[in-house]
Amino acid sequence: MASQDAVGGRLPGLFGSPDTSSFTEFLGAYSPDALPGRRVLPQVAAGAEEIPHGTTIVAVTFPGGVVMAGDRRATAGHVIAQRDIEKVFRADEFSAIAIAGTAGIGLELTRLFQVELEHYEKREGRTLSIEGKANRLAAMVRGNLGMAMQGLAVVPMFAGYDEVEDRGRIFSYDPAGGRYEEREFHTIGSGSPFARGSMKKLFRADLSAEDAALVCVQALYDAADDDSATGGPDLTRGIFPVVASVTADGYRRLGEDEVGALARSVVEGRYEAPGGPTAPLR
Repeated sequence: MASQDAVGGRLPGLFGSPDTSSFTEFLGAYSPDALPGRRVLPQVAAGAEEIPHGTTIVAVTFPGGVVMAGDRRATAGHVIAQRDIEKVFRADEFSAIAIAGTAGIGLELTRLFQVELEHYEKREGRTLSIEGKANRLAAMVRGNLGMAMQGLAVVPMFAGYDEVEDRGRIFSYDPAGGRYEEREFHTIGSGSPFARGSMKKLFRADLSAEDAALVCVQALYDAADDDSATGGPDLTRGIFPVVASVTADGYRRLGEDEVGALARSVVEGRYEAPGGPTAPLR
């Protein structure tokens, strides 16, 4: 992107005096074809089912924060395209983003959103509010509507810690850029109906951060149990979900040892109760 002017070997004037704190708007003005939604792709609709897609993402709030987790499987049609793809990422110090849908475009959208938040902070000397971050992401998703109409939809989930209200918040999106705040927990992706049912029975308002992570792993296991596109914990290969928490201390991705211990406890528990832990009737 940083090509030089043909005259004088200097950068174009737009680089010296950008009139916006949005990197996405700046990129759209200088090099619009670099935006994910502006790419010209040949006949993508006909072969869209052969492009790798990411699947199930879950998130749950707990007092003082939020936990987000994603399975590791990407599928291309009926084939497993990748067993260890990562779909949950740090957006900035106090937020996380995850993607479901067309993997390549989703990963590019994620990187652009990370730069968007960093660019704003450098330009304005402060971070965006969590509402502002959620709105910026909605505009970026809306910019991919043309690709979504061709079968290359990307649906992200955004979660973060609200420093003003001292709580975790979750936002979901539709392919047209509609933004919705979710209460308590939310799921997206092909395994979301099964994960949502699992979280509905396991959620409690007084979850600890550790219990919230366990709820996410349980929900992903239930999704994998009924959805072939969702990958469960792979104990033989040591492939476990990506789990991250966001609190007043910032974003933290749980280590492989931590997630592995949670996954093994879930798998072992299923030997005794294949349907998972039960919720009390009263």
